[in-house]
Amino acid sequence: MEINKNVEDDGVIFMSIKGNEESAETKDKDVTILAIESSCDETAAAVVRNGREVLSNIISSQIALHTVYGGVVPEIASRKHVEKINGCVRAALSEAKLTLKDIDAVAVTYGPGLVGALLVGVSEAKAIAYATKKPLIGVHHIEGHISANYIENKDLKPPFACLVVSGGHSHLVIVRDYGKYEIIGQTRDDAAGEAFDKVARAIGLGYPGGPKIDKAAKEGNPDAFTFPQAKIAGAEYDFSFSGLKSSVLNYINQAKMQGQELNQNDVAASFQKAVVQVLCDHAIRACKEYGMDSLAIAGGVASNTALRELMEKECAANNIRFYRPSPVLCTDNAAMIGAAAYYEYLKGNVCGLDLNAVPNLPLGDRERRYHANEKR
Repeated sequence: MEINKNVEDDGVIFMSIKGNEESAETKDKDVTILAIESSCDETAAAVVRNGREVLSNIISSQIALHTVYGGVVPEIASRKHVEKINGCVRAALSEAKLTLKDIDAVAVTYGPGLVGALLVGVSEAKAIAYATKKPLIGVHHIEGHISANYIENKDLKPPFACLVVSGGHSHLVIVRDYGKYEIIGQTRDDAAGEAFDKVARAIGLGYPGGPKIDKAAKEGNPDAFTFPQAKIAGAEYDFSFSGLKSSVLNYINQAKMQGQELNQNDVAASFQKAVVQVLCDHAIRACKEYGMDSLAIAGGVASNTALRELMEKECAANNIRFYRPSPVLCTDNAAMIGAAAYYEYLKGNVCGLDLNAVPNLPLGDRERRYHANEKR
């Protein structure tokens, strides 16, 4: 996989990812999809063939813009999407050496996410679909993260278990088939990535918290402090990170009141260990109970090195095949949306031009999601 990275004049990171491997699907039925993602603070467009071959994947990141505020500002994110979306689409087509005439369908994330940000991508995709008379496919953001595993793992097919962990989501999912998901566990409060951001801010590391804690933890002692790992009675696969976060914040406040020096690296390493351990324990236990011999991870937190190392170790010890995307495909990107859309295209699951952004879109069977949306 070839990765190119440029920083524009306004500090926006502009990345392109191009896969070099051939598609595993049959060559006489190639399906090429233009995909768009704008659910949070990355404006992205990609061209994906047969769900697993990435011809281009352009990501315009806004991290530098939001770092000043310590987190994503929805209004700023939406405005920046408007500025960048056309350029990303043009760049994706150019890198793939294709035009809109060569595209079989247009896919877009329509939820969950920030409603203003989602609307930019949905509007762009609808306009392109209308102008070109191409099918429009709406994709669930979490489904996209799960599907990122198909891009680099050509042998991965359902059923399998998937742990989705990001700034807004912590889900433990059984992937029954393409587009069919059973959520067996999710967070009761803070998502894992949200907890990383809040703790990083509290110990002075800043935003974004995940990568900064990951880096600091490498220099710290993970056994310096024992922070709690919550277990929820009657819901053994659900997560809760608010208690862990509060425990870290309480320690920091007490240390400051007593004039003690705060060791950022030790706090980061101990906090990270507590998060990673509970994520791994839940996922391995779920595989055993549900008879899954394959486990995948997805989402921004899936790029955490400690999580990847522990998962690999525990999966090997329990004879479970472990799958994970490259770190650049763990963050929000459009290639994963194109991968998910391909399997919906094969089923004939396309959307009308009345497709709208759904900020709290639930994950589940696609048919049930649409049926639920029709009732609103």
